[in-house]
Amino acid sequence: MSAYSPQTKFQTIMSSSIFDLTGKIAFISGGAGHLGSAMSEIMAAHGATVIIASRHLDKCREFAAKLGPKHEGVELDLNDEKAIRTVIDGVVKRHGALHILVNNGYSGPLPTLDNATAEDFQKTFQLGLTSYFVASQQASKHMRTMGGGSIINIASMYGLVASYPDVYENLPGPSVNSPPNYHALKGGLIHFTRHLAVYYAKHGIRVNALSPGPFPPSRVSDTVGGAELVRRLCEKVPLKRMGQPKEVQGALMLLASDAGSFITGQNIVVDGGWTAW
Repeated sequence: MSAYSPQTKFQTIMSSSIFDLTGKIAFISGGAGHLGSAMSEIMAAHGATVIIASRHLDKCREFAAKLGPKHEGVELDLNDEKAIRTVIDGVVKRHGALHILVNNGYSGPLPTLDNATAEDFQKTFQLGLTSYFVASQQASKHMRTMGGGSIINIASMYGLVASYPDVYENLPGPSVNSPPNYHALKGGLIHFTRHLAVYYAKHGIRVNALSPGPFPPSRVSDTVGGAELVRRLCEKVPLKRMGQPKEVQGALMLLASDAGSFITGQNIVVDGGWTAW
């Protein structure tokens, strides 16, 4: 086989360092959760030092220890602006830099359309948008001194399209619905990502969104109405199945690494084809 065959060229590209995160410091809120753990694992596997943050410090530290001794778990309250800024500054002080910020943590209220309150919306936007802004703003102050970085906001397919009402109709259980506050949040987050991207571009900071589709935790099937919800969701997905956490890893690595060095202001959708309908 010739040294310049297409296959050899392909192998050279795939074995290159464009996905290498060695020496990079990555901060991920909710980094020990359902999708967050898969994100933390793939960045650690590609050489990054991963800082895993959430309200549950013991869980973060335990997961960080599983990844290896250089990784760290920290406590983070997304309701507390001062705490967010202090935690990010502390990471930079201890590790000397911050190259990647993944705004992923979120645990908001789950009201139905008929019983949602203004307070539900306020809590939701604080946890999943205001806190992301504060984290991005604080991280960007450090990233611009280093010549750039990558900010990734975890959005949702429900920031792009409405739900199918029949998927959630007449299901028992408080968590098997499609909360209006969640839809509003994720739609706003996707557009806010574009806004940050154009303003931070001059500093070499790329800002993108990653929108997962249906990725319910396995425990959902064990809840009241959960198994039926999953069955109905599968019917709406062209691939006819739910996503697995590892299936967000490729898109995340594209946005976090030099492989995506000319990508900013975009929203990568990983949804099994749901939004193609």
